[in-house]
Amino acid sequence: MIQLDDVTLTFPDGDGRVTAVDHASLTAHPGTVTGITGPSGSGKSSLLAVAATLIRPDSGRVMIDGVDAARLGARDAGDLRRDHVGIVFQQSNLLPSLTALEQLCVMNELGRRGSRARRAEVATRAEELLAAVGLAEHRDKRPHQLSGGQRQRVNIARALMNEPSVLLVDEPTSALDQERGAAIIDLILRLTGELNTSTLLVTHDLVHLPRMHAVLNMVDGRLAPAALPAPALP
Repeated sequence: MIQLDDVTLTFPDGDGRVTAVDHASLTAHPGTVTGITGPSGSGKSSLLAVAATLIRPDSGRVMIDGVDAARLGARDAGDLRRDHVGIVFQQSNLLPSLTALEQLCVMNELGRRGSRARRAEVATRAEELLAAVGLAEHRDKRPHQLSGGQRQRVNIARALMNEPSVLLVDEPTSALDQERGAAIIDLILRLTGELNTSTLLVTHDLVHLPRMHAVLNMVDGRLAPAALPAPALP
């Protein structure tokens, strides 16, 4: 589970400071997707960076599986992020020289989890995840051989490679047409339930929000429940 409790984040701005996240609180439970929307510049990306332990807030708690990431040093925060958090960036940022399968396997080489003795196990998990996102037949293709939607599917599978309990997703449909974007949202909703992750999903695409378990709107760094229905997943 991930819980943000009264989180505030500011940045230097000339002689003063600008508030990017203003006393924001939220809780995302396992197996649920919480959608976060709001105008550009409202603080959504900053909020996600705090949730990902990439930035330490000025104040407040960032609880990930019972650990307050806001109190950790950079190294310990990095360990927590590697072991508990998966991040799906807006751009897939796939390595051009690697196949879809290799994009996932290389995650095992980052940090303490990398081990030659586990390569067969790692390859098996990578193949299972590619199958889960519908790319089993494309495992040996490189990014330039994949469509935008397929690259985003690899991006999602890669984020799940280390079995995170928290999944953070930033504008996953921004570069896709409506049909492919809907397919990506379908995939995230399904995998969240199947893998029991706590998922935060930032999006400008309002059409998908009613399908999520909870919807929050961010304006000027402040979070509030959005005026949209939020039924449970079918």
